[in-house]
Amino acid sequence: MRISTLSIYGNATAQLNTLQSALARTQMQLSTERRILTPADDPVASARALEVSQSKEMNAQFATNRASARSSLTAVEGALQNAGDLLQDIQLLAVNAGNGSMQPQDRQALAIEMEGRLQDLLGVANTTDGAGGYLFSGYMATTQPFTRTPGGAVYQGDQGQRQLQVGASRKIPLSASGAAVFENNPTGNGSFQTQAAKNNTGGAIISSGSVTDRALANAGRDYKLSFSVTGTPAVTTYSVVDTTDGTEAAVPGQTGIPYEAGKSISFGGLSFDIKGEPADGDIFTAKPSEKQSVFTTVTDLIAALRGPAEGAGGKALLTNKLNTALDNLQAAHDNVLTVQASVGAHMKELDYLDSAGDDLDIQYAATLGDLQDLDMVKAISDFSMQQSTLQAAQMSFKTMSGLSLFNYL
Repeated sequence: MRISTLSIYGNATAQLNTLQSALARTQMQLSTERRILTPADDPVASARALEVSQSKEMNAQFATNRASARSSLTAVEGALQNAGDLLQDIQLLAVNAGNGSMQPQDRQALAIEMEGRLQDLLGVANTTDGAGGYLFSGYMATTQPFTRTPGGAVYQGDQGQRQLQVGASRKIPLSASGAAVFENNPTGNGSFQTQAAKNNTGGAIISSGSVTDRALANAGRDYKLSFSVTGTPAVTTYSVVDTTDGTEAAVPGQTGIPYEAGKSISFGGLSFDIKGEPADGDIFTAKPSEKQSVFTTVTDLIAALRGPAEGAGGKALLTNKLNTALDNLQAAHDNVLTVQASVGAHMKELDYLDSAGDDLDIQYAATLGDLQDLDMVKAISDFSMQQSTLQAAQMSFKTMSGLSLFNYL
């Protein structure tokens, strides 16, 4: 068989190029420390590596989201802590206002101080997140949540909670609705509220009471307790009417129950006591708890401190208003603590999610390493072998290409 010179050179060049390409590829693998340089190197592993890489990037984004969520929740927690401290101060002022030795000017001074606390509380409710948004306005982040009114404050946000994805299947609230924190506070003892009529002239003071039968207490009935003082010596009696349907509530058919100061009065699943001496025609009510804004509670308390409190009737009226305000303030404070506990639970959950995210990141890195990382020992061995093979091929070609019949003539 005769082999042309062109064929010899062509085959040799192709072989040298193949060896050179293999050497360059191994050298590239060594420089990048990657086994897969293009998807064609290992299509299955490349596809799997792409999926794992995307999951790893999503995990990194979740970590960034968790950091952002923690920052927002820290701001909310700080605002709630301030709100709780202010409510405690207001409660202390209300307790001090009940001191019987206080003069009108003393109560006026307390009212002025309480007005300042109210403004501070309103400022806390309108706290911003540092980026132009309000913490307690729900989804309406750019709308100031509360505006002062003569009766307290009006809420202008909504009931929503802004959320952020912090895990593959978990979203965390970044804020709290101002209505849930400052507006939806139960009045009275949480089940029902007792109140004295504004026109009472006697010195009777009603307690907050308690529930003795939950089923009856939750029936949603309104009751009116009316006092009557007749005869000589004076005999004080009372009657209880269910104003929902106009029936007697305490003892059916009995309208004049003897009154004993401090003795428990029970009906309709409710129990409370009245102390002091009521006047003829004095009225007390018991009705289901309602939702009331803390700003309304504080505004009513300030008005009570600025009102007259002369004589037994005036002092009793003030005491009843203070007791009502203290019950409502305690409920508002408990509500703030509940929301604060919820925020703390979310922040604790972020810590767990961070730990789980770190573990996932390690797993993803290990999986990518198994799919993509190069066996350095094998690659260096292959590189040395390929380099020797290329050098041998080059020397062989040089020697062979130098052969000529003219050298033997």
